[in-house]
Amino acid sequence: MTDAPALERMRTDYSSRPLDVDDLAPTWHEQLTAWLEQAREAGLTEPNAMVLATSDPDGLPSSRTVLCKGLDAGGIVFYTNYTSAKSHDLNRTRVASVTFPWYDLQRQVQLSGRVERCSDAQSDAYWALRPRGSQLGAWASAQSTIVAGRTVLDQALAGVTRRFDGVDEIPRPPHWGGWRIVPWQVEFWQGRADRMHDRLRFEVGRDDSWSVRRLAP
Repeated sequence: MTDAPALERMRTDYSSRPLDVDDLAPTWHEQLTAWLEQAREAGLTEPNAMVLATSDPDGLPSSRTVLCKGLDAGGIVFYTNYTSAKSHDLNRTRVASVTFPWYDLQRQVQLSGRVERCSDAQSDAYWALRPRGSQLGAWASAQSTIVAGRTVLDQALAGVTRRFDGVDEIPRPPHWGGWRIVPWQVEFWQGRADRMHDRLRFEVGRDDSWSVRRLAP
């Protein structure tokens, strides 16, 4: 058996340029849009991937990676099965947090806020853009449920494929759609030398106005 990696010795020195308040866009969503575009231009794999954290009513946490598929002043959007474990959490607590981990750029963005379901019209519009295979998969998978084996999933997909054979436009399943996270804070993190990282956080006040504060690393 090989020795376990020396985790305590693993270390990366950060050498990013400074991030100050004057460097930020006027709004959190403009800044996030800019950083997303820079991550895309840098060739990062899945630049819109984000780690979604939820908890159940008893405070038991869980996290998983999802894809951001919408971004504007009203929040960020991702799509999933409404009967999944994550959706059960969101239905009960109505809050969530996500982190965009852009390691190669020595950056991350953390966003927290309340959640709401997207309208049927918005979910329909995105559904129409999905590849046919992804649409069939959404019909076939009872997400987060326990299955006896891979064969069960393959058989379910085969059955759905036969069901929609000859159907040009597969309808959106009633159990599938979008969630929007409406943030109350959005933090932009830039790695710096000696672990003295730059952390700038947009926060919304009671009057719905936004301010920016610097946090200690």
